[in-house]
Amino acid sequence: MHIAWIGKKTPFCGNVTYSREVTNGLLDRGHQVSFFHFTNDGQPPALDPGSEGWKAELDRRDVSLPCLYKSQIYTIPTLNAKRLLTQALKELQPDLVHASLTISLIDFVLPEICAELNQPLVATFHPAFDRRRRNIASRTQYLAYQLYAPCLANYHRTIVFSETQREILVKLGVSPQQVVVIPNGVDVDKYAPGPSTLKQRLGLERIFVYQGRVSPEKNLEALLKAWKHSQMGEKCGLLIVGDGPLLNTLKPFYNLQHGIHWLGYIADEQQRIEILRGADVFILPSLIEGLSLSLLEAMACGLAAVATDVGADGEVLADGAGILLDPTRVTAELQTLLPLLRDQREFTQLLGMKARQRVLERYTLSHNISQVEQLYRELCQGSRQPRRV
Repeated sequence: MHIAWIGKKTPFCGNVTYSREVTNGLLDRGHQVSFFHFTNDGQPPALDPGSEGWKAELDRRDVSLPCLYKSQIYTIPTLNAKRLLTQALKELQPDLVHASLTISLIDFVLPEICAELNQPLVATFHPAFDRRRRNIASRTQYLAYQLYAPCLANYHRTIVFSETQREILVKLGVSPQQVVVIPNGVDVDKYAPGPSTLKQRLGLERIFVYQGRVSPEKNLEALLKAWKHSQMGEKCGLLIVGDGPLLNTLKPFYNLQHGIHWLGYIADEQQRIEILRGADVFILPSLIEGLSLSLLEAMACGLAAVATDVGADGEVLADGAGILLDPTRVTAELQTLLPLLRDQREFTQLLGMKARQRVLERYTLSHNISQVEQLYRELCQGSRQPRRV
């Protein structure tokens, strides 16, 4: 099967990881994948259809779409991006188009393009959420769901990561038959418990980890305040893995004298895995989430997991697979929990075993890709005309 995948390669975010892992998995299973991605990082102007460079991109199945701006959250395509995408899809003639939605205007015209070309169309809808809309961040994100729902009704299928996310879209008018729950997945052979020299190198006995963007919606300061006030001791460390707009604001006030280690963004996957293998507890204090890949990776490595009950993370940790926090009381609840997790080693080990078992049961990359393959087969065997509303 030949899939045209529309997604992101940069900047690093969950969408980038999702696109990379799923397309690599499809390639490993013998499918052809043409990867369409937005670029504006000092690249030359978009190639003209029919040029030698254009043909080379199509042959490599790696097609650049021009954009004016892109970030972890949204993308602004150029005026000719639609024309170039349409021409490339016409020439490549894929069996199916799958868009890992980048929050851009292209998302809204894809159904029209694919209807003209008679190509089945699938979306993966990533935006974070909190079903209770308890804060400004979650209420703002809900607007994205309201904006996208009429558009998603024109896609053959929309993949979401949780039942809660599906319920939101259905309430906003998307047909229940069009919304499919296929959670994020991780490679449980790669992300697994294993040896690590992390504690020896840092001179620590207990290690807690946060991995993610250092940005307002991640609510990292609530964790840092709790850590500082808990006085965890010199043999206990909190590792912050990631970068973002609040880094220079938070770092001066929460630093090594409080046992907080700022490691920045780590591109090397094996290094990130070694950090997780050497740690004891993973904490994610977000105000909103989708389904955190960082959380699943930590759980797969056998860490005790603590996260707020937002997005799909509440489903991931339900029934004892981890500890759920109220996003409005993160600092207060962590001040109680942190000393407990530091001192009760058998308890954290038990939580770590339960966390990995939950991933093995529900969130493996292999099962994820099998479900995606099945969805592709159903669509290619059925109607090839995206709905018009």
